[in-house]
Amino acid sequence: MSGPLNSLLGCGTQLWLDSVDPSLVAEQAPWGVTGATSNPIIVADLIKSGRFDDRLAALAQGGLSDEEIAWSLTDELVSGAERMFLPVWEQTRGDDGYVSFELDPLLEDPTRDIDHELRVARYVELGQRWSAGHPNRMIKVPATPAGIAALPSLARAGVPLNVTLIFTMRQYEAARDAIWRGAHPRGDLSTFKSVYSIFVSRIDVYTKRQVPGLSAQAQGLVGIVNAQRIWRSNAAFWGQRPTPLRQQIVFASTGVKDATEFPWKYVAALAGADIQTNPPATNDAVRLSNQQFSRQVDQLPAQEILDDIDRLVDVEALERELMAEGIDKFVRPQLDLLELIAKKRRELPQLLQQT
Repeated sequence: MSGPLNSLLGCGTQLWLDSVDPSLVAEQAPWGVTGATSNPIIVADLIKSGRFDDRLAALAQGGLSDEEIAWSLTDELVSGAERMFLPVWEQTRGDDGYVSFELDPLLEDPTRDIDHELRVARYVELGQRWSAGHPNRMIKVPATPAGIAALPSLARAGVPLNVTLIFTMRQYEAARDAIWRGAHPRGDLSTFKSVYSIFVSRIDVYTKRQVPGLSAQAQGLVGIVNAQRIWRSNAAFWGQRPTPLRQQIVFASTGVKDATEFPWKYVAALAGADIQTNPPATNDAVRLSNQQFSRQVDQLPAQEILDDIDRLVDVEALERELMAEGIDKFVRPQLDLLELIAKKRRELPQLLQQT
């Protein structure tokens, strides 16, 4: 393990990989990475690489539809990463070593006009189905109205949960309270595990576009401050309700969107506690840097910066816009993945000739 990564892990950060690429998992696990996550973009990029053409051909020959192929391949990729991290899960008795599996994004497709209660029921059904038999699989549910409404039933059923697409304290609190309502009546909480994925860099992209009046000192810090505040709230809540396993914040969307910024900007600012799910390139940049990371997650900026943020950032407007963008970025990649598989299917005779 390199010095920079060693310092990051040594100050209290758990490092997860924002990929289930088997090669990247094998490469980065020895660096101290202890978990991973998946989404349709990751799966599509792997298909585009051509490395899985043989597997796609075999699944197509088995009579599977495009959608069935997408979920079969996703399941296989996540299962492979789970096997890699299972020793971590066993060693920590279920506190780490998870791989997140994203439920069907098309449940949130606004063009499908799916009834709210049906969406909720499908989240519960799919969450239980895809988690069964996978001790270190974490089911990823979005912080949408239907997703949050499904959380009590999933928590009651003992499903490890990763609530994603969280941008604000309101969303976090709604998700956390929903999960606790479901988990608390279980009595035995020895296997209860939940994490809350707070998106960071997308908030700074938003404020640069929509809140230009922020001071130069505050601009670019809103996502970090927001994540720090939610992290504090999470620590306080679970500190009053101690559970055998930690209920943690995941700092997500940690790759910088501005090429002029250091690639480890968010890694450094949120170092010291809980989980960072970083893009492969971000972990690599950290590894190759000359940085020594120290605990910063509980170090808020000066009060005048906080006052500037609180005065000028309309959190409700931020949530509305970023959730609309987030749902689009949630749904569209799944549609693109299905189109990609359909294209590959059309090329299947050629693929079979090459195998």
